[in-house]
Amino acid sequence: MTTDPPTTGPAPSATDAECLELTRKLRRRGTLVLSVFGLLWAFAGASGTGSATDAVPVSIEVAALVVTAAAVYLGHRKDAAPSPRTVSLPENWARGVGVVNGIEVLAVFAVIAGSNAAGRPELIPVGIALVVGLHFFPLARLYDQWQYRWTAGLMTAVAVVGAVLVVAGLSDESVLVTVGLACAAVLWASAYHLAVRG
Repeated sequence: MTTDPPTTGPAPSATDAECLELTRKLRRRGTLVLSVFGLLWAFAGASGTGSATDAVPVSIEVAALVVTAAAVYLGHRKDAAPSPRTVSLPENWARGVGVVNGIEVLAVFAVIAGSNAAGRPELIPVGIALVVGLHFFPLARLYDQWQYRWTAGLMTAVAVVGAVLVVAGLSDESVLVTVGLACAAVLWASAYHLAVRG
């Protein structure tokens, strides 16, 4: 599964076809998941800009829906160019993904519980951004998607910036807006890259 599909000559073998189909499915699934979580981060960030009926959060939410829908469309369109390479997945990759995602979920709940118990709810978006960022490092290997390394690095950097803002004494809302919208931008950029470049 590590060789590129032939561009000319005989039709690919069944094994090659299966690899191409798996690559296509992972590309589409990745685009969908990244886009939807980008949307959730954008909505979280928008909630820090005012009440639900104010023009600013509503504008952000509408824009977020459009960006998300466009990414999903690009990732799932039938005439999309094939990925430039097929993925080379490690043994038991699906089990590894399940373990990583399970640890991520537990860590997110721990962040929420710990921040609330400490009376520091402003740390919740920062902690979640850090957890999400870190979980992309092993996913990059498990999915054989090198793009996830920079997703991991950028999300981790956003968490660090958010922590600096908390230490600097910025309001909870300002931290939420900054972290939420920055995380959304990183996830959308990853989704678009996956949708267009594979």
